[in-house]
Amino acid sequence: MVTIPRVVRLVALLVGVAACSSVAAIDDQRPTLAPYIPTPQDVVDRMLEVAQVTNKDMVFDLGCGDGRIVITAAKKFGARGVGIDIDKDRISESRRNARDAGIASLVRFEQGDILNADVSTATVVTLYLVSSANLKLRPILTTQLQPGARIVSHAFGMGDWQPDKVDRFADSRGDDRVIYLWRADGKVRPTP
Repeated sequence: MVTIPRVVRLVALLVGVAACSSVAAIDDQRPTLAPYIPTPQDVVDRMLEVAQVTNKDMVFDLGCGDGRIVITAAKKFGARGVGIDIDKDRISESRRNARDAGIASLVRFEQGDILNADVSTATVVTLYLVSSANLKLRPILTTQLQPGARIVSHAFGMGDWQPDKVDRFADSRGDDRVIYLWRADGKVRPTP
């Protein structure tokens, strides 16, 4: 039998969970496309290797967090880069990190909604978002990117758009990881 206090505790717990899940939307009054979870550095390195980044590339990281993917691309390969994130605190942190790494002249960070981003100058786009966010971005990426541009996603696919490469590996902590690579081919792929 459920007692009144137990029901009250359950309702309070559910209200608390709902309040926590909406915290990400409070700052900008719109929900984020993924929680902020920093990509482990060995996964960042592997993503850039899978994309075959060079000093001729313009790397865009959508949902850039602390900027580590764009910063690594600049520092390790001499690539230029743009990081976009909706969270102003993450953008400030990214700019500090780029200055501290000595590559601020190669990268820039913009606060904004990645669904409104102009990625037409990108040769590489990196993602660590959930599948539903990738699907929202899919028509944007396939409309704007030039044929041959690479899209690299850590952990999440793009629905029925089959990747050109799937790289499965264990990270430095022994966690299983997967990286997907697509090459833009000039075909627009709407959200299924």
